[in-house]
Amino acid sequence: MILALSVVAVLACGQQPAQQSSSPSFDEVLATRRSVRSFDASKSISEAEVRTLLTAAQEAPSWANMEPTKYYVAISAEKRAALLEMIGGNKERVCNASVLIVSTFETGRSGFFRGQQTNEVGDGWGAFDNGLSNAFLVLQARAMGFDTLIMGMRDADAIRTEFAIPETEAVMAVIALGYRLEEPIRPARKDLNEIAKFF
Repeated sequence: MILALSVVAVLACGQQPAQQSSSPSFDEVLATRRSVRSFDASKSISEAEVRTLLTAAQEAPSWANMEPTKYYVAISAEKRAALLEMIGGNKERVCNASVLIVSTFETGRSGFFRGQQTNEVGDGWGAFDNGLSNAFLVLQARAMGFDTLIMGMRDADAIRTEFAIPETEAVMAVIALGYRLEEPIRPARKDLNEIAKFF
């Protein structure tokens, strides 16, 4: 009753009740997601927020629901500094990212049945599943207002040693996570007829 009277009083004074912020639509996420190469060093991302991203990544489909993708999160200054030395020419681009995430997948799982590969793609299915998980991660990141850069230039052996990644996992990418420092340009996309055929 008191709450209702308060709302009436506010409206009577010509003021509008505060609007709750809403999440962006999926179309907005797709339209604003970019590979960012300049991050804002003044902003940080918490472990809890990274856990939300990784939980979203777990919703990605995978071969027989095996979830072969694994993540190694460099969130401490020490681990981020170490990982920056293992990503080649991208170091300067992502040195101000809040978090660096190593993405791997377990080999011999996706694309296999009872230890035998089911078709000619073999462990390519693990890489495929890894890409799907990473796509969910970067889209959730954009929905939360964060930005990402997926990097393939990396020293896999050094990363494996630094993060104690077992030999049964293939090191795929390092994903920078943070806030864009400036608005990135949207690269032109191919005409749809160049990538799709309808029968």
